[in-house]
Amino acid sequence: MGKFGKEFAKGLIISNPVFVLALGLCPTLAISTSIDNALGMTLAVLIVLLGANIIIASIRRFVPTIMRIPIFIVIIATLVTVVNLIFHAYLPDTYESLGIFLPLVVVNCIILARAEAFASKNPVLDSIADALGISVGFMLALLLISFIRQVLGTGSLSVLGFDLFTLPVLGENPIGIFVLPYGAFLVIGLIMALFRRTGVMKSE
Repeated sequence: MGKFGKEFAKGLIISNPVFVLALGLCPTLAISTSIDNALGMTLAVLIVLLGANIIIASIRRFVPTIMRIPIFIVIIATLVTVVNLIFHAYLPDTYESLGIFLPLVVVNCIILARAEAFASKNPVLDSIADALGISVGFMLALLLISFIRQVLGTGSLSVLGFDLFTLPVLGENPIGIFVLPYGAFLVIGLIMALFRRTGVMKSE
């Protein structure tokens, strides 16, 4: 596996932004009630993270150290504004569903953390691999959490308007706590515990 592949693979498990690095938990808790929300947020994060990493890696040698954070935030805010307008125009249902958490991608710690910790110190190609790996890792985390919460919380699963299945018992008596914030904490906590138990998440 080349360097590109190694940097990409890190974001899937070893540096998974949600379960290992514990970044971006606010939007994860809020929007992981359905697979549709997970896909929408993942798309937004992918576009912004990829664009930010490419731009920041390209200009990293010309950015004064004392000004790097304000410059990074301006770049990220510009990309988020573009994504916000695109979602509003072409994906209105997703735009409404994600609500305030779409424009708040500006302050999503995943984006700024990768800009500061990786893109500002590495060439463009490696930064692209990092952005793709972290985005896919974020997507896998969101999909897993959303799947568990949606199935247990509603007793059924629907994706992009297609009803995939309804569980015989839970379909009539879903466990409503899983669609509430408490359910998100419970699911994320159990998965993090599993990561630590299996040794993926190392204790300091």
